[in-house]
Amino acid sequence: MHTTPTVRRRPHRVTWRRSLASGAITAVLAAGLGAVGTGPAQALAGPVRADDGARITAEKKIASHEVDIAIDSPALGKAVKTRILLPKNWTRNATATWPVLYAYHGGQDDYTSWTRNTDIEAWAAKYNVIVVMPEGDNGSYTDWYNYGKGGTPKWETFHTAEVRQLIERNYHAGALRAVIGNSSGGAGAMSYAARHPGMFKYAASLSGILSMRSIGMPALLMFTNAGNGQDPFAIWGVPWSDDANWAAHDPYSLAPKLRGTGLFFSAGTTGRPGPGDPDVAPWDIGLLSEIAVGANNKDFQKRLDQLNIPYTAHIYGDGRHNWPAWVREAGAVWPTLMKSIGARRV
Repeated sequence: MHTTPTVRRRPHRVTWRRSLASGAITAVLAAGLGAVGTGPAQALAGPVRADDGARITAEKKIASHEVDIAIDSPALGKAVKTRILLPKNWTRNATATWPVLYAYHGGQDDYTSWTRNTDIEAWAAKYNVIVVMPEGDNGSYTDWYNYGKGGTPKWETFHTAEVRQLIERNYHAGALRAVIGNSSGGAGAMSYAARHPGMFKYAASLSGILSMRSIGMPALLMFTNAGNGQDPFAIWGVPWSDDANWAAHDPYSLAPKLRGTGLFFSAGTTGRPGPGDPDVAPWDIGLLSEIAVGANNKDFQKRLDQLNIPYTAHIYGDGRHNWPAWVREAGAVWPTLMKSIGARRV
């Protein structure tokens, strides 16, 4: 059953050639290509780098108004990809900027997951907005602690500095930003919004763990990351002994810094399949995990209530930890995300 959200508010195709002389990448638009610009052929010649030297090394058209870029990232120590949806009136030589939505994926997924599993292209096409879907590894939306030594991978730096600067400097993204994520991407969206106050006008989490230090949550997070082939202690540190670092990335602990940012979060609670979910056994991990996530979201909700911070929450009943639920939730919150960044319907 789809229940009413709880609202708590206060008034208020592209051909590439590499220049042998300079090593710069030049994008030459194919004749008649309207997806990444209208009018005369335009070029992305010598893409502007991010502050730390991160650079776009390739661009490929995927579909109308949709491109993939490869980014050589110092923060990650490797090259990864990011998918971008561009508005219909976007041009390379524009002087205007566009509002931008960042969409983060969950663990065991990649930068293609939002376009593969949702109608995000259709949603975006209705608005004058840029949508950016970066690679997110297996869902560790943080600069890894690495037993106190730091170093790569720095996923938070990649997302909030490198990707943001490259999109703003090469694709005319503006300063009006919103963020949405599913599962660990939802936790990342909320954590980034709190750790970088003012960066996002609105943050939306779909089945994200929003209270990392609640009873059982560190074990669940470490078990999940170990299952993804990662060293679970290297990400945020060892629970309890490195509690300060856990707290520094925990949306619950960082909740006061979310004041002034529009907030939406949703999760299921019953451990029963919801509309569109597969017919699975009651002990299915997707059902059991959503019970824990739902309870965790309730903890986060109580924290916001204590702080009198406005939010919209949809803590629904039936629903598995999977895309059918996230498609419904994302579609419902989409107009609010667009409104928050001034994205106009087209």
